Amino acid sequence: MSIVKVIEVIASSESSFDDAVRNALKEAKKSVKNIKSIYVNEMHANVDNNEIVSYGVNAKISFTIQGKDEM
Repeated sequence: MSIVKVIEVIASSESSFDDAVRNALKEAKKSVKNIKSIYVNEMHANVDNNEIVSYGVNAKISFTIQGKDEM
């Protein structure tokens, strides 16, 4: 039996929301295996001098872990 776990991460980018999501995956996969999906909860942008200077996302990353009977 597989079990799905979910972690919540915050990531940012200076170029786009898409890139912020890619950064979330890039960092999560350093310590998490079997990632199956990313659900973006929130998106936000930081503004300075009437220009967007960074994009951020709050996302949930789902991944599977093996049950005892699959080891």
